[in-house]
Amino acid sequence: MALPIHEAWILLFVIPALVTPAAISHEDYPADEGDQTSSNDNLIFDDYRGKGCVDDSGFVYKLGERFFPGHSNCPCVCTEDGPVCDQPECPKIHPKCTKVEHNGCCPECKEVKNFCEYHGKNYKILEEFKPSPCEWCRCEPSNEVHCVVADCAVPECVNPVYEPEQCCPVCKNGPNCFAGTTIIPAGIEVKVDDCNICHCHNGDWWKPAQCSKRECQGKQAL
Repeated sequence: MALPIHEAWILLFVIPALVTPAAISHEDYPADEGDQTSSNDNLIFDDYRGKGCVDDSGFVYKLGERFFPGHSNCPCVCTEDGPVCDQPECPKIHPKCTKVEHNGCCPECKEVKNFCEYHGKNYKILEEFKPSPCEWCRCEPSNEVHCVVADCAVPECVNPVYEPEQCCPVCKNGPNCFAGTTIIPAGIEVKVDDCNICHCHNGDWWKPAQCSKRECQGKQAL
């Protein structure tokens, strides 16, 4: 005998209520693969506080162990309170240092410049030398070269020459001056032609010779 329609609706609402949560087991409804892996997303790392130290790369050091963190050359010691690192006051590098090593905690000078370099050559401290006939130089303690250039006197001739290994020009034929285009020696009168006798100014070699006309010696008529 079929139930009336209103009684059938009452049974539909009562039957689900009889099924309690305890009656549904997880074995009957296995979790999806996504749900199984989601529980591993929150990883729990070991706590090394008071037991060790971890550097930037994740390496663990034991208490009392000495290590160098990162790219530092200064060592650290692992303690219960964390790494204790040396931070010394490094001495200043000598300004004349030419070779510095960084193997230790502080940079160390291995070679100090104790010479001067001038025109591709090396000279000892306080060494004197002449790079050219007109220069006199010395290697100073500051590794700098100080030079003095010779101050040559003005030559007393119009045709000075430079001798090998000599800085200043010399007058090989003595003092002289120009009489026109002719060079005449100083200190004497020189007859430069049939009408003129010239002589150099005293000490003024750069001035033209002082000349005076005399009676010209003309050719005798035939």
